[in-house]
Amino acid sequence: MRTIQLKVSDTDFQKYNLGSSVEIKFTDLVELISREYARKALLECNEIAQQVGLSNMTMDEINAEIKAVRDAKTHS
Repeated sequence: MRTIQLKVSDTDFQKYNLGSSVEIKFTDLVELISREYARKALLECNEIAQQVGLSNMTMDEINAEIKAVRDAKTHS
C-alpha cells in the first residue's frame, strides 16, 4: 500500500465532512467526495424542478408521467 499526502483547506475539510481523523482510506475519501457531489446534484435538480413547475406535481401526476413514458417505450 502506498501513502499520499494531501493539503485540504479548512473549508473543504468541513464541506466534505472529513472528521477529525489524521488518516483516511482512499476509498472513504472517494465516498465522501461522491456524496458531496450527489448532494449538490440533488439540490440543483430540486432548483430546476421548482423553476419549471415540476415540484408542484402530485404523486398521481408523477405516476401518470412515468406510466406514459413506459407505455411509449412498450409501443415503440
